[in-house]
Amino acid sequence: MDTTKVAIIGLGTVGSGVAHLLLDHGDRTARHAGRTLWLEKAVVQDLSKQRGCDLPEGVLTDRIEDVIEDSQITVVAQLIGGLEPARTIMLQLLENGKDVVTANKALLAEHGPELFDRARELGRSIAFEASVAGGIPIIANIGQCLSANQIESIDGILNGTSNFILSKMYQEGVAYADAVAEAQQLGYAEADPTMDVDGTDTAQKLAILAHLGFGARVHWQDIPCVGIDTLDSTDVRYAQEMGYQIKLLAVARLAGDGLDLYVSPTLVQSGRPLAEVGGAYNAIRVVGEAFGNLFFYGQGAGQMPTASAVVADMIDTAVGRTALTFRTLELWSGRKARVSSNDFAQAQGRFYLRTEVEDHPGALAQITHILGENKISIASILQHEPPDQYSPGDLPRTVPLVIMTHLTSEGATKTACERIDKLDCTCGPAVRMWVRD
Repeated sequence: MDTTKVAIIGLGTVGSGVAHLLLDHGDRTARHAGRTLWLEKAVVQDLSKQRGCDLPEGVLTDRIEDVIEDSQITVVAQLIGGLEPARTIMLQLLENGKDVVTANKALLAEHGPELFDRARELGRSIAFEASVAGGIPIIANIGQCLSANQIESIDGILNGTSNFILSKMYQEGVAYADAVAEAQQLGYAEADPTMDVDGTDTAQKLAILAHLGFGARVHWQDIPCVGIDTLDSTDVRYAQEMGYQIKLLAVARLAGDGLDLYVSPTLVQSGRPLAEVGGAYNAIRVVGEAFGNLFFYGQGAGQMPTASAVVADMIDTAVGRTALTFRTLELWSGRKARVSSNDFAQAQGRFYLRTEVEDHPGALAQITHILGENKISIASILQHEPPDQYSPGDLPRTVPLVIMTHLTSEGATKTACERIDKLDCTCGPAVRMWVRD
């Protein structure tokens, strides 16, 4: 059987899992590849550090030159995080005749177009299944299996940490801060969970999917993004009362000749597959003109699910499948992403609105008048009675007013909420979230 020599750069949690699959299950990878994937080198910074796997003598090295300068190593799994030196190392690998597999979503979201263009110029390929949704094979399905279709929309729960936190808030009524602390204790969240809870991680993954599914070259920082870090448990309860669950969704949706992109806490109707995804799991719904609806569900992170995706990419690269699909990745006219404030204001959808309103006659009429002036039709209104009575001399009592709209635009609801916030009868900024039925 022929042999393809491969290397790993970075032997952390995922890298150790990749080494385990290559070394302990070589017969399985050989059966799928029709050739042996021989682990020639594994590059680390500290040779003395304890590893999560046993490597044959001579494999471990702290010299990246041992990989770059070895012409017999043709496939490299580059598994270090961050932007630098990851970008420089990837360019060096490509320029020295290596095909690259990566799980670094931040690198691709920031420098993907540059790296993809350079790889094509050099006749090389980049495989990146593990960069989005861990062990869920969403990249291969969008890039290959669904290529006969015009993809119309992608909705995804792409961050397991945020989904775990929301699940705890919904299922057990846990406060946001306590849910974050539990996620950290269980290892789902980092000591600093900012990139998970503010939507950054999800936006980076959405930029990759928008590039792959729609040919859109958009920087992740340009994608309208709201995280769950400002979410109030009050809205979780009201959503539940109305038959919805709140999920942090990444959305890419064709709209006329453009593409709407956003990341936001979103009300999803209970009973729908996306609504029922609990814990630290990921899920993606893809809608296409020919196949209709497809739903992908699984572990979006973790050592072995991610390692599984990396090794699958190494197999595809070794046998030449990656090169075929990588060359055709952008041989069509991509859609313009409508992410500027003016363009995004036209994005259509239903919305959940909540504001604190003084409990006196005429308050509701003022709010509905503003909605009417912005051509926003009301689907339902929810207002509970005040918990107790108060005397005429007391300060005005406020009650939460929840409104579900019919189809309208992002810009109309934003303008309406800005006007509602200025009313004398309202207290505090209005809450506004998308609804995906």
